Amino acid sequence: MPRRLPPLSALPSFEAAARHLSFSRAAEELHVTHGAVSRAVRNLEDRLGVQLMIRATRSVRLTPIGASYVAEVRDVLEHLAAATLAATGQSSGIVSVSTIDSFAARWLMPRLPRFRGAHDDIDVRVAMSERLTDFVSDGIDIAILCGGGQYPGLSSELLMKEDHFPVCSPKLLEGPYPLRTPADLAHHTLLHDVFTVDWAIWLHNAGIDNVDPHRGPTFLSSDHAIQAAFRGEGVVLGRSALIADDLAAGRLVRPFELSLPAGFAYHVVYPPRALQRPNVKAFRDWLMAEIR
Repeated sequence: MPRRLPPLSALPSFEAAARHLSFSRAAEELHVTHGAVSRAVRNLEDRLGVQLMIRATRSVRLTPIGASYVAEVRDVLEHLAAATLAATGQSSGIVSVSTIDSFAARWLMPRLPRFRGAHDDIDVRVAMSERLTDFVSDGIDIAILCGGGQYPGLSSELLMKEDHFPVCSPKLLEGPYPLRTPADLAHHTLLHDVFTVDWAIWLHNAGIDNVDPHRGPTFLSSDHAIQAAFRGEGVVLGRSALIADDLAAGRLVRPFELSLPAGFAYHVVYPPRALQRPNVKAFRDWLMAEIR
């Protein structure tokens, strides 16, 4: 029985339009006209007998059927691209990764040279975002998210848990008010980041009631707060996943033993069939090996 296939030439236009949610941006990517992309998508819809995209004056959006279909189409195009590259002896392609900026700066980026050393045929592109990735429209293969690990319709694997505890520059262990006990924090600046890791909770667990947990500057990212701690500007409630390398290198020290478990953890998240693509699986496997 012959296969029932869609018009194959229309699939790249549909996938690009779905990823950008724009015929114009898809046309720019594919180096064709806006009308060519629009006609290709319309031809695909006519052949399938279903509506894939809803057109508005200056934008388009996917129907539920379109969102489901484009995930399959993207897998097919990825497999075809990988097979073509393998047949011609070229690179196996690209893996696009999304994560929050602090994790990218403090954990992922310093380790990427090891991935490139083991997989010099795969290029890693890192996109930084604080929101849940839309894998289709954002063109993302795999994400590293900090949260509860429940992402409906997606595969999620625990990457690492973390604890919170104060860290500072080694220079704060000396001087007129050296950090010896939690009570000594009364003489030092508290640094905060936007993750609202609550100093009040840590101080309460430490039995300290004479330190205002809200005083001190707040930074727009954990990385900036950690950089301020490097410079000796104060004490930050560090997140173990982000400061492990700095503690090992002696750039930061941990003046007190008390730590609190975080309410969230880091997870590797991807569409259910993403690991069928060799470059995505290679990156996922490398992440897990790095943690081990």
